[in-house]
Amino acid sequence: MNVLLAIQLIHFMRPGRLWWLLVPAAVVIGYLALSVRTTPRGPVTRINLRAVLPKDKAWKRHLAVGCSVASIASLVVAFAQPQDYREVPRDRATIVLTIDVSRSMIATDVEPSRLDAAQSAAKSFLSDLPDRFNVALVQFAASAQLVVPPTTDRAVVSTAIDNLEVKPSTAIGEGIYSSLDALKLAPDDPKHPGTKPPAAIVLLSDGATNVGRPSLGAAQDSGRQGVPIYSIAYGTPGGYVMEDGQRQPVPVNHHELAAVAKASGGEKFSAESLGQLKDVYRSIARSVGYEKVYAEVTDRFVGYALLLAVLAGLGVISLAARWP
Repeated sequence: MNVLLAIQLIHFMRPGRLWWLLVPAAVVIGYLALSVRTTPRGPVTRINLRAVLPKDKAWKRHLAVGCSVASIASLVVAFAQPQDYREVPRDRATIVLTIDVSRSMIATDVEPSRLDAAQSAAKSFLSDLPDRFNVALVQFAASAQLVVPPTTDRAVVSTAIDNLEVKPSTAIGEGIYSSLDALKLAPDDPKHPGTKPPAAIVLLSDGATNVGRPSLGAAQDSGRQGVPIYSIAYGTPGGYVMEDGQRQPVPVNHHELAAVAKASGGEKFSAESLGQLKDVYRSIARSVGYEKVYAEVTDRFVGYALLLAVLAGLGVISLAARWP
């Protein structure tokens, strides 16, 4: 069923070869005919066969034959050179890591603190990106600054991440605009001189905008420039910082970060621990590091055929085996 569905959804470079599917179809018809013909008839025959032949489980035989036929069908599909959308690594892109360094990032609801955990996860994110990706680093609090312009030197970006320090206030909109400015410094795609490679902003924040230009307008401008924002709402609802000896709640503003991602054509994520944050970064690295292209997927169906052949072989072995 899965093979037939795939045939309906994909294109074939050699569709004329699909006529070979008549071979597995003929095998199925022949098997069904033999099964009906060899079915024991009459009570005497059934009793005699049970006395002479070892007991056999019909489902094993059916499974072995079914897997064999499906394997042949998969090989025929592969022979027709199917094409479908598949994920392939991007050759080049520019990613801007935009990190909130407002005072709320010293909250310890994420151990050892929100900022320390964010720094650790961001450095892991660098290692998940393809080597030829350019990465820039932007920090924002009351204002935003470009810390590292787009570069393939991961060590420089990693060192800059380690040196981030907290500051007062939160200006998510300014962080987005500084990120867009950083993308203007990215080198052209060497395969297409005069054009920039694809770009994305990965924005981590735990708060809401309280100074600067509105984040929604900045996100809309980012979307118009074709730059999606992958926002990460980081922290727990119970987070707090100490101000003048008193607890100051610093809950995460999921609504604003979701609106930013949606307006830009990106995606919003949430994380309440270092482990979750690393998982989010890995997911984003997968999203920005790969693209879907229409390509030949012959190897996919060869793999299906191999797996089905192994299952068919195991079924035959189980039928022939005599266990003590």
